[in-house]
Order: sequence, then structure tokens, then C-alpha cells
Amino acid sequence: MISLTARLSPSALDTRRGVVRLHPEVMDALGLRAWDAVKLTGSRVSAALAAAGDPAGPPGVVLVDDVTLSNVGVTEGAEIVVTPVAVAPARSVTVAGSRLASTSLTPETLRLALTGKVLTTGDAVSLLPQDLAPPPGADVSATRRKLAGAIGMTWTNELLTITATDPVGPVAVQPSTVVGWRDGARTGDSAPASPARPVDGGQPPAPLAVAGPAEPATVPPVSDLVGAKDAARRLTEWLELTFRRPELLAKLGAAARLGVLVGGPEGVGKATLVRSVAKAIGADVVELAAPNAAVLEAGPAAQRVADALAAAAATTAAGTPCVLLVTDVDALLPASTPPPVATVVLDTLRAAMRTPSVALVVTSAHPESVDPRLRDPELIDRELTLPLPGETTRTELLRVLLRDAPVESDVDLGAVAERTPGFVVADLVALRREAAVRAALRQREADEPRIGQQDLLGALDTVRPISMSTSDNLRTGGISLADVGDMVEVKQALTESVLWPLQYPDSFARLGVEPPRGVLLYGPPGCGKTFLVRALAGSGRLNVLSVKGAELMDKWVGESERAVRELFQRAAEAAPAMVFLDEVDALAPRRGQSSDSGVADRVVAALLTELDGVEPLRDVVILGATNRPELVDPALLRPGRLERLIYVPPPDAAARAAILGSAARNTPLAGDVDLDELAATLDGYSAADCAALVREAALTAMRESLEAAEVTAAHLETARAAVRPSLDPAQLAALAAYAESRG
Repeated sequence: MISLTARLSPSALDTRRGVVRLHPEVMDALGLRAWDAVKLTGSRVSAALAAAGDPAGPPGVVLVDDVTLSNVGVTEGAEIVVTPVAVAPARSVTVAGSRLASTSLTPETLRLALTGKVLTTGDAVSLLPQDLAPPPGADVSATRRKLAGAIGMTWTNELLTITATDPVGPVAVQPSTVVGWRDGARTGDSAPASPARPVDGGQPPAPLAVAGPAEPATVPPVSDLVGAKDAARRLTEWLELTFRRPELLAKLGAAARLGVLVGGPEGVGKATLVRSVAKAIGADVVELAAPNAAVLEAGPAAQRVADALAAAAATTAAGTPCVLLVTDVDALLPASTPPPVATVVLDTLRAAMRTPSVALVVTSAHPESVDPRLRDPELIDRELTLPLPGETTRTELLRVLLRDAPVESDVDLGAVAERTPGFVVADLVALRREAAVRAALRQREADEPRIGQQDLLGALDTVRPISMSTSDNLRTGGISLADVGDMVEVKQALTESVLWPLQYPDSFARLGVEPPRGVLLYGPPGCGKTFLVRALAGSGRLNVLSVKGAELMDKWVGESERAVRELFQRAAEAAPAMVFLDEVDALAPRRGQSSDSGVADRVVAALLTELDGVEPLRDVVILGATNRPELVDPALLRPGRLERLIYVPPPDAAARAAILGSAARNTPLAGDVDLDELAATLDGYSAADCAALVREAALTAMRESLEAAEVTAAHLETARAAVRPSLDPAQLAALAAYAESRG
């Protein structure tokens, strides 16, 4: 095995094809030939095909694409361990994907797209065929035409997830491999008796999914809708009045029609709610996937919607009430620049509302992005919102999901729920699946394998909530506040401001006060501000979105403000969450003093609006960090915004001794090393300087002898000549004066 530095491949030919490029010398050292498979180990394990890179390039670099980098769980510049691996022919492969892909692609076409790639359970894989070294007999051009014809021009952007393989481990798809969608069709299944009618001479439309009698086993009962009981009750009442008591509505002067918009985060169970309620009252469901229709041309898209209405009308003609369910309606009817077909779609939906015994229910994770015309009183006049599950709700959801699974008796679902902030139902299903995979690997030979607590908690290393899928997670390194030496007052202040509102919301409500909205950490560089934030994130009680202040600045008008809005929207969807704004003075400088055409001023205004706007932030804490608090706009520091200012002072002698001990906990020290005495002589050294001193001392010992077994006091004294104190007395005096002025 060889450790290499990961770099994004600049070649468009390699993009998303599961191929990594290695230096020819590395290929020789590993005994690899071109297109052999390799195992890639980062924070998780994946596999890919290896090909020779540029001989003139650096030998210590492995070139990977963005999908492979995500599969390994690292960022560019991190170390990846590369090892040759044997690939087994797959007996079966099961995948999951977007609603568009799963309804448009047949298992046979899916198998063609996966042929020639190395697949590992849990990995993301694109539909782009592996055409750099296609296996014998593969017709890549035909595969591309089938994919484009089935999905449309966006097929190259689709990503699938490998949910199961047989055997377990890196596998390759063969012509005999059974490939299928999770809970869907598989190769070898019998085809329908008569194909769907082609629309306008194009591809046949995907069949409309009819829930209720068609697939009762896949629809959970209303009693299992934990956290959505109130929404289910209200939707049941509306549907029963519309379908069962239309004469009562007519007597009271109301039309017997119903249009409902169900909102809520992605994966929270909006469509499942509708299917379960419809099944409970004996109604059929005709389902139209809006993204599936949105990728079609105008004519086929309008026909797809009309076919859904015709199917709903046919159901009611047979005497059964019907719910016309349009999922992710914002894809078909966007608020910004709606397509011309939107007018036709709206007219068709109005016709659906006039059809007796047909109710219209649409779902969207972004209701604010839906065409306002859909909220016309003749269409959608009611809304339901499914909330993000809280800790108690997540515990009950886990109990329902694991009800039929063999679980060890010591499993504490409450502890698992506590470590899953921001998880929705779909995330918990993925957690259960990953835990089952870990339990199966751990108990290959057991007669009665069971899922244990370590399997569920270990699955958290690879399963991220949907709301965090497009955000950078702060890497904690497994530390918590207990690992932070000294800083007692600072840790207590952070606990009160960040963790108490999440742990004890009842106490704040009982006393009638709002918890602090934000905190500003300030202090000299290198004294542990970011380390404290990592320790807070390591508590596992909240999601952390880490943003460098300069990352939100954009030269295009309006883009920076949009980035700020999207940041807070992601935080609200991932709540309970903490937004960490590093170098906040670059994001929110004093207004009126910049020469950037007012960009910084507008960003500050957007930030202030999000912090205390009309819509309050719930379970979201803002934490800023800076070395220059006097440069931050004063409006950001008033109560209700970053109201709690916490000074992180330079370490004193006792703190330096604790830092040295922590930095040297894995370094063997000789008997003549006295860390307390050394710490007393390190005036002007920051926490980062103390850690660098220990590291340099170890390197000094290695320079003397690569067989060195310990670090002596002489090594530390030599290291002091190389590692000088970085704290500036003038800056320390200014920060201390600022802290005193703020009380």
C-alpha cells in the first residue's frame, strides 16, 4: 500500500467514470497493470480503476474525480491509501437514485451504464459509461443513446447510490449480473403485457404509479407516521369531507374540491403521508413525478400531465375516489422563469379540480420556489408543513424502523437519536441500512446476527443527513470539549450559549427568554478558537456548517447576498445546527469603509436580515471567529445577533503546560523533560506554537537518528530555536483593551 495526496483530475475524459490516475512509478511499485482495480482508503473505503498518469507529474499524487473524492470521504489535498484489490464478478447489484432515474431507466439500461466500473456498497456512481477501457462487446455509443433517450439532456448529471452487492466488496457488473432498483424492477423481471403509448412519436412515457390497491405492502399505516400525526389527521379530515360528504360542503356554500400543498424538508416523508392517508380512507393515488415530466419537451410534458388526469378520471369513473399526487412540483412549475408549458400544466390541474371525486395534492421541499399561480384559490388553497423531526421523534422513528429487525438488547435508541441532529426519515432509513451492513460484516459466521449499538453509531461515520449533502462538514477529529485543556470560563460560556438552548429548551421557555442567537469568539491567532468550535461539533448534538468569510464574496451583483440566504436556509433545514463564520471580519466589515462598489455593505445587510429577519431562526446558532473584532460592523454585535462576545486569551503557564501535555500524549518523552518548567519559559507562545514546538522536537530527534525512541529536553531546547513565539505584544494589548471595554 502507498499513501498519496488526492488531487482533482483536470481531464474531462476521466470525469465521473470511476478512474484514478497514478504515476507510472507508483503503478510499478504496487504491481499494477493499466485498468487494474485499487482500493482507496480515506475516512471511508472505496474502489476504482487505476490508469497511468503523466510521467512528468509528481509521483506522490493520485488524480481522482469529484465523485470518487466524495466516496472516499476526503477533500482535495488529503491523504489516500492506495492498495491493489481483487474484484469479484457481481451476482447482483442494487442501486438507488433520483425519482427521475428510477422511473425512466430500465434495469437493462442501468446494467449497460454500470458495465466496466468497480462498484462498492455505499458509493455514488454516475451514469456516464466507462468508455476509457470498455469491456469486450460493450457498445458505448448505443448505451449513451439509450440513456439520453430515457432521461433527456440531464442524464450526465445523474448520480446513483450502490445500496447492496452480492458478494460484498468491490465487484464488477457482468452480462449475467442481476441489476435492479431498490424496491423496484430488476433485470429478468417479466415485462408488462402492452407497452405504454408513445407521446408525440417520442419515447414511451414512464408508467404512472398508482398507490393504494396496487402496492399496499409498500405504504405504511398512518399509525407509523411518527411526527406527522397532526398533518395526517388534518389531511384525513379534508379528504373525507371532499369524498364522503360533498353535500355537507354544498349546504354550507363551499365547493367539494380540495387542493393541498404539502411542504417540508427533503426526505421527511411528504409523499408517504399522502399515500398512507389515501390508503386509510380507501382512495387510490395517481402519482406524477414532476421532475420526470420537467425534462421532456413541452408537448410530451403536457401530455404526461394530461395522462395523469385521465388516469385519475378513470379511477373515479369506476367508483373509487382518487388523489392526484404531483411530487416535487417546483421542478415543473418553478417560480423563477416558468417555462411556457407551465400555463398548459396549470390549466390541466384546474381541470383536475373540476373532476368529481378527485383531490389534488402537490409536494415540494421548497414551497417558496413554486410558481405563485399554483396558489390560485381555484387550485391550491391549503398548505401542510411537515417539521424536521426532533430528538424524541427520531427515537420513535428508529423504534418503528428497527421494529422488525434483530437488535441486541443493549441498543439505546435515545443515544442514537441524540447523535443524529437534522436527520429525516430517509436519513434514518439509510442509517438502518448502513448499520445492517456493518452488522453483517461483523457477524459473517453467526447463526443469528443482530444489529448492535456499535453498528448504529459506527454508521454515523458514513451517513450524512440530506440537508448537509451539499455542505462542508467540519471535521472534528473525534474531540470534544472535555479534550480542551484549561479555558474553563470560555468552555462554560460556549456551553451556555450553544449547547444549553439545544439541551434545555424547556428551561428557556419556562423563564420566558429567548436563547442567545449568536456568539463571537475573538482573540489572538493560534490560541484555539477553531479548536473550540471543532470540540463543540464533536459533541454530536448539532450539525456544523463551516464557512470562511471570504468564500461568500462574489464579484457578480446579487450573488453574495444569495449565498448568504442559501447558507441560512441550509442551516434551517439541518437544524439543530451551528453556522461557523471563520474570519467574520472579512464577511461583515464596517459599512461605508470599503472600496468594492458596496458589495461588502450589501452582504452585511443580508447577514443582518437573516439573523433577525421576519422569519425567526429556530435551533440555529451563529458562531463567528476573528482576530480583529474592532473591524466587525457594530450592528452585528448588538443583542439579538452576535450578542455574546467571548474572549479567548493567550494561554498562561498552566494552560501552556496542558497544551504541551496534550500535544505530546503520543510522543515518548525522556525523564529529563519537565513540561511545567518548560511552559513557564514560553511567554508569547500561542497554543499552535506549543504544538509546533513538540512536533519540531520530535523531528529533531529523528534528524539525529531515525531509530530514536524518545524526545529529550535537549531536543526541545533545539526546537525552540526554530519555533519562535508568534504572539504580537501590541496586538495582545489591543485585544485585552477591547475585551475590557466590552466588560
